[in-house]
Amino acid sequence: MKHLILHIFLFFSLVCFSQNEQLAQYYFEKGDFEKAKISFEELLKNQPSNFLYFQRTIDCYQQLQLFDLADKSIRERLNQYKQGYLLVELGYNYQLQKDEASAKKNYDEAIERIKKNPNEVYGIANAFEKKVLLEYALKSYQIATQIEPKYNFRFQMALLYGQLGNSEMMISNFLDEGYANPLNSIQIQNQLARYMADEGNDTFNETLRKALIIRAQKDQDVYWNQYLSWYYVQQKEFAKAFIQEKAIYKRNPESLSSIVNLAQLAIEEDDAENAKEILGFVLENTKNLELLIQANSYLIQMKIDNSNEKDFAAINTELTGLLKEYEINPFTLSLQLIQAHFVAFNLRKPEEGKAIIKNTMGLQLNPYEEAQAKMELADILLYEEKFNQAMLYYSQIQENLKNDVVAHEASLKAAKTSYFQGDFVWALKQFKELKAANSELIANDAMEYFLLINDNTVADSTQTALKQFAKGDYLIYQNRNQEAIAKFQFILKSFKGQEIEAVTQLRLGKIYEKQGEYNLALSQYQNIIDHHADGIYIDEALYFSAEIENNKLKEPEKAKPLYEKIIFNHQDSIYFVDARKKYRQLRGDTNL
Repeated sequence: MKHLILHIFLFFSLVCFSQNEQLAQYYFEKGDFEKAKISFEELLKNQPSNFLYFQRTIDCYQQLQLFDLADKSIRERLNQYKQGYLLVELGYNYQLQKDEASAKKNYDEAIERIKKNPNEVYGIANAFEKKVLLEYALKSYQIATQIEPKYNFRFQMALLYGQLGNSEMMISNFLDEGYANPLNSIQIQNQLARYMADEGNDTFNETLRKALIIRAQKDQDVYWNQYLSWYYVQQKEFAKAFIQEKAIYKRNPESLSSIVNLAQLAIEEDDAENAKEILGFVLENTKNLELLIQANSYLIQMKIDNSNEKDFAAINTELTGLLKEYEINPFTLSLQLIQAHFVAFNLRKPEEGKAIIKNTMGLQLNPYEEAQAKMELADILLYEEKFNQAMLYYSQIQENLKNDVVAHEASLKAAKTSYFQGDFVWALKQFKELKAANSELIANDAMEYFLLINDNTVADSTQTALKQFAKGDYLIYQNRNQEAIAKFQFILKSFKGQEIEAVTQLRLGKIYEKQGEYNLALSQYQNIIDHHADGIYIDEALYFSAEIENNKLKEPEKAKPLYEKIIFNHQDSIYFVDARKKYRQLRGDTNL
């Protein structure tokens, strides 16, 4: 019984203590430092060695300008625990009182402590960083490594150099650390990529490029070729990345998978010319069945994406030849799915497409391969307006691969199926959930449809225009572009000046682009720029127009002001980074 009573007492004591800590933290975050001070003082009294309670108590004293009390408490703790970081706290207390001389004296004393005992660097450097005393923090790490060379603070020092604006030293420390500890390379590349994307100083990328080239010239280690390839991919300079990948391959001809991956990145960025060259190299240099099929799949898909009806017969013959050469088996799944989609959507023979898929599903497929086959079958059923059957297969994929990106893709397609049918309530719910998807492409797509439905429901509760628009989108899905153009033109005529107008013009612009009617596309985007400048589609209209002028019509001087408007007026646009880079290129900047 005594033991039981003791356990109950201890339990309730812990609960009360936890509640007191939460209350103290609540007061602190709320800015009620007087109440927070009293609460943390009580907590510290019960647990004198607790660092957090001590720090919060000092913070409260300083917020209330009780500097003498803070000084007394810090000195008492310093005398008791002899911890060097407390000298930083003491110096900072003087700094808050504008006593720079006394602050410097204590900071210098903290540095001297590191000289006597390098182990103190951890607490002291951390204290300096928390107080945003970056030069002192950097000095702490430098002194510690001079005294004890086995210490490694290159990563921390690189971050500090970056915060201090010394890009050259930041890059140097990051690259040295990555080479010494390759397992940290991805983390370092993520840091560098952030600076490459956000750095306002145009010289950063050039400084990084030069640093990498110098290292590659001095040290013939393949590591630097890989790093240069990564750098050029970030810059979307796939031809230069390919040069590095070929150099890597010549020294290590065991695998071409990284070169295939490079081709895939080029395809995603619409760099078809370089993608074809890269894939051609793969086909010439491998007998690996998986890589051969992967490369051929990418090449044939690019042909389909850029084809006209007159090309269909040749493409169909090529697909048939590839499947005859590599045979029908699980290895050629990608080619089989491409053929099924091409036959159904381009040749308009959905029954033949379904037959190909059903034959594929008879093979020994793993769960992911089976999901891919079911997805294509559902897509063809949706093409045939067999909405319920399509939904059934999408649901099966969601159930079998829960929380996987493939399941999210199936969810997105199921939501679009409801959208095509005019069931906007359910579709809106699904798009709202998918806005938080891990895949950026799925999340962005879901956001687009969520805004489309939401905005046009608010503007028109009967959803009359939206229903017509969904039919137009469904015609695009079915690859019936001329009928889709007629539908969207009808919407523009019938609902002139309404909410639906801007997005309708955007859709028309994209169809015209696909058909190579670039001037017609530009006219649609210009309508958005002229009449919907305060809408959500303005950045897309500007960017798509700039891309047509720059890449299709070869009119860089017309593209420049369009990119410029995105840079200065639409910093939150997903096209901002690309627009800024392309604008600088057109302007003739040498440091990109």
